[in-house]
Amino acid sequence: MADHYEVLGLARDASEDQIKKAYRKLARELHPDVNPAADAEERFKLVTHAYEVLSDADSRRKYDMGDQDPFGAAGFGGFGDIFDTFFGGGGQRGPRSRAERGQDALIRVELDLSEAVFGVEKSVEVDTAVLCETCQGSCCRPGTSPAVCDICRGSGQIQRQVRSLLGNVVTSQPCGTCRGYGQVIPDPCLDCRGQGRVRARRKIDLNIPAGVEDGLRLQLAGQGEVGFAGGPSGDLYVDMAVKQHDVFGRQGDDLTCTVDVPLHDAVLGAMATIQTLDGEIEIQLEPGLQSGDVITIKGKGVNHLRHSGRGDLLITLHVKTPTKLDGKQKELFRSLAGLRKADKIELVKQTHGRFSSKRRG
Repeated sequence: MADHYEVLGLARDASEDQIKKAYRKLARELHPDVNPAADAEERFKLVTHAYEVLSDADSRRKYDMGDQDPFGAAGFGGFGDIFDTFFGGGGQRGPRSRAERGQDALIRVELDLSEAVFGVEKSVEVDTAVLCETCQGSCCRPGTSPAVCDICRGSGQIQRQVRSLLGNVVTSQPCGTCRGYGQVIPDPCLDCRGQGRVRARRKIDLNIPAGVEDGLRLQLAGQGEVGFAGGPSGDLYVDMAVKQHDVFGRQGDDLTCTVDVPLHDAVLGAMATIQTLDGEIEIQLEPGLQSGDVITIKGKGVNHLRHSGRGDLLITLHVKTPTKLDGKQKELFRSLAGLRKADKIELVKQTHGRFSSKRRG
């Protein structure tokens, strides 16, 4: 006969609390309901008998004095009671709800840059599960109702009692007739076939806030698929796909663009009118501007998504050198070159690896 202390993995001076904890741990691991191993049931019996002997002070004293079976044959009668004490009646559960939460859904919405900057309201159609209008999620044909399962009698569980020398062990598993619901649908709804939901195209109005960027995912709680048997809806996730603009780019919450400046305007300066996402604006071109100079227009960028205000519009200036000149124009440039003989072609010093440029705003 196996030593009871070895069965529980304890020393002979183990406390009552240590004995109790060791038994609970092993019993959970070895119970036939959760452990399919061939020897699990036999080991479970040994663990339980060892606990019965060692948990009682008088029987433990007798066992320590050499009595190998202080309980005798009658000692195994409490097997089921001990397991009930620790595991709540052999793990029996009540019927589960037929209604289940619906699945989440994911859609992709394309936006123009201006829609991302200022926000937009859009309507989209999605193919999803919606509540069955005929049965309103009850799964039953109108005028009928679910019936109590006559196999499990509404418990949702089928119990099986196993009798052994160590007492009675009660195991339970979901009822195969009602699938653990405790109820059956005698007359299913014909439109949803007893599902409580049907597939349909549904229109969803989206209020897309200003400032969203490409790749951002918005979550709309409760806008996903309706659950089985009219259960709560899942969530809808909306992925933003912002299309590239022909003129404007984006850096964070700033907009960027490039303006070609004729050579004479770069030299003499000028006022220029350009078209932005906000409409036409005038910008001042200072005399002597260089390619790479940046003009900053405050508050004409992207609306901030999480707080008020907007980013800036960054206008990069590019001096456009003429390539096709007539005779008179060439002569004028030769005259200018003669007047500016001090100007030389030379290398330019770099700042942190980049050509320096002026930023104006």
